[in-house]
Amino acid sequence: MRTDVASPLRRAARRALIMIAAMVPLPAAAEPINVFLDQARIAKVPEHTITIVVGNPLIADISIQAGGTMVVTGKGYGVTNIIALDRAGMVLAEQQVRVKSPIDTVVVYRGVARESYSCSPYCERRITLGDTPDYFDATLAETGNRNARGQASQGAGPTR
Repeated sequence: MRTDVASPLRRAARRALIMIAAMVPLPAAAEPINVFLDQARIAKVPEHTITIVVGNPLIADISIQAGGTMVVTGKGYGVTNIIALDRAGMVLAEQQVRVKSPIDTVVVYRGVARESYSCSPYCERRITLGDTPDYFDATLAETGNRNARGQASQGAGPTR
């Protein structure tokens, strides 16, 4: 009967690796990036990051800037995550992004119709996710018309 000497050595090596792995501290979970809808926050990009993955780009958008910073913009309500990868595809960091409602928003319900206003300090119409389509479209059209007129007046040249 033959005994395998490598087997006890393998088991001892495996136990040693498990003990070493248990002593290595896990990285602390990063604090979530809290951002208001339609606003931006600045955050640091981990060193050696080559790729940033956004879990749900309808909730947050990421723009990488020089100097190791990124701009996180709130696009829709909710929670998503961002993952930083190095050149080899290894995960360097993962962080949650929470997009919340702006604090100056007042929501008015007229029956089932919903309208949003920005009140800082005076209340003005504001389009927000969840507003009634008629209100949303009318406010968006007003904003588009105003911007188009402003751009047209800039291109007209000096008046006499």
